[in-house]
Amino acid sequence: MKESLGSRLFDAGNVTLLSIVGLLALFPLYYVFVVSFTDPSEYILKQGLVLFPHHWTLSAYKYLLSTRTFINATGVSVFLATVGTVLSLIVTSALAYGLSRKRLLGRRVIMLLILITILFNPGIIPHYMLIRNLGLIDSIWALILPALASGWNVILMKSFFDNIPVELEESAAIDGCYDIGIFVRIVLPLSLPSLAAFGLFYAVAYWNTFFNAVLFINDNTKWPLQLVLNNMLINSSTSAGGSAAAEMMAEQTIPTETLKMAAVVIAITPIVLVYPFLQKHFAKGVMLGSVKG
Repeated sequence: MKESLGSRLFDAGNVTLLSIVGLLALFPLYYVFVVSFTDPSEYILKQGLVLFPHHWTLSAYKYLLSTRTFINATGVSVFLATVGTVLSLIVTSALAYGLSRKRLLGRRVIMLLILITILFNPGIIPHYMLIRNLGLIDSIWALILPALASGWNVILMKSFFDNIPVELEESAAIDGCYDIGIFVRIVLPLSLPSLAAFGLFYAVAYWNTFFNAVLFINDNTKWPLQLVLNNMLINSSTSAGGSAAAEMMAEQTIPTETLKMAAVVIAITPIVLVYPFLQKHFAKGVMLGSVKG
């Protein structure tokens, strides 16, 4: 069909408007990236908007990566994002698979308990008292165990497992495969799109861990990257605490703003690099887990 003039004008206007909105959304990221590579003397001289620096430098990144506080925080965030994501996927997939099998005793009761955790939040004080009574204050596991499984993710993954034909499991059982073997050798390989999607959810959540760290972690050597970055943005310095401040360089020749932007770039780079590899599984995994056909 030949498009009318009005339809073509609408499409052109729509593309133009969306392009402008996209550029406006990308400009803050571009500015953060550019300032992080700007030469300190040039930034101090301009004291304003830097759209394209004349001299590019890695001095801000070298400074940050030479401080023990920033290195420790990066290591903590990497540990949370890797170990936490793996454990969360194991717990979530195992629980969802068990709930998807109708022969599980107490299946409805467990589902009801999971729904209660989604609808009702106990609050900050009971949460803190639970972690304290478990002896997890100032422990990295205080940032992993409370977020080990999301009730919403469990329900979505359960819906995905419901779509797997029971005949596959029955055939494996006839061949002498037990429940764990069926789960590991048959169910999980068929669930890779769903695991990739939920793995991305968990990895982003662990990498961006902030509020739980504020509540449960007092030792600044165990602070994740987001908490150190927050202190940098608030205090306008690279100091992450009294003892950490002594480890910083005595004379700071790099502008604080440049250090902030470099820290932001380092914080967002891992997720930006991982997302393209999981993007092809993202939409497929979420749809398979949310629609029962």
